[in-house]
Amino acid sequence: MRNPGKSTLPISNTHVREHIPVLAAEIVHWLDVQPGKTYLDATFGFGGHTGLILDAGGRVIALDRDEEAVRVGQEQFALAISSGSLELVHNRFDCLETVVGKRHIAGVLFDLGMSTMQLSSDRGFSFGDESLDMRMDASLGVTAADLVNGLGRRELVKLLETLGEEPFAAKIAEAIVVRRKEKPLTHAHELARLIENTVGRRGRIHPATRVFQALRMAVNDERGQLTRALPQAVSVLGSGGRLAVISFHSLEDRIVKHFGKEQHIQGALMELTTTPIRPSEEEVQTNPSSRSAKMRVFARTLGI
Repeated sequence: MRNPGKSTLPISNTHVREHIPVLAAEIVHWLDVQPGKTYLDATFGFGGHTGLILDAGGRVIALDRDEEAVRVGQEQFALAISSGSLELVHNRFDCLETVVGKRHIAGVLFDLGMSTMQLSSDRGFSFGDESLDMRMDASLGVTAADLVNGLGRRELVKLLETLGEEPFAAKIAEAIVVRRKEKPLTHAHELARLIENTVGRRGRIHPATRVFQALRMAVNDERGQLTRALPQAVSVLGSGGRLAVISFHSLEDRIVKHFGKEQHIQGALMELTTTPIRPSEEEVQTNPSSRSAKMRVFARTLGI
């Protein structure tokens, strides 16, 4: 039996690097993957979860808004694509209803975390010497640098408090405004260093983490996309179909939780996980980036 914590990606002779998808065994179990049935991976990324579904005999329609992720995925999963078991589409997940059309979907998965590819994409998602960009889709017009250098102090405070839940939002916003008068902030390491010098460092988590989260979510309209996509996911599921959402911070989890409650009241969804599924201690040790993951799973209760 293969290790359920790692994707073997058996659809290509080579792949860029070993990728460990979050909650791998749990995804296959809770989506109830059945051979021959079709599943939608709304956040393809590096293809880890898609590989697991294919391993279990499922067919996959996969979406990603990142053109580079789709390009690499087309190479890595060439055999699955050519055999017809995988359809890989460059599109946002709030367009999933259009992509799926009238096809019957047995399960939908959203993994809302950053992909390994994006973290090493030189687009400012990490704290290195990278352009302060943070666009998951290169066609988007506004970058993180545009926000950092263009928003007023009050707007910056609101953004950091709302999307980053940053307790030092006012202090950091003031430091940004003062710094950009001398020279615009254009690289991720410049902003990270400014924040660290402003609020200090406590514990293992970098003090710029919440700020980078807020900027990334604003640039990519992550909350808006999720809010628009969830009803579409329900609409493409057949009766008994599963919806699984992995979130990595409270803002996303709150949206999913409230959506599930509303859909339950309407008689469309039943939550199968009374409390969110969390990674095991073993998984966190193997894959530290999984430590904040929470998965909620729902079942479609009405036919369509």
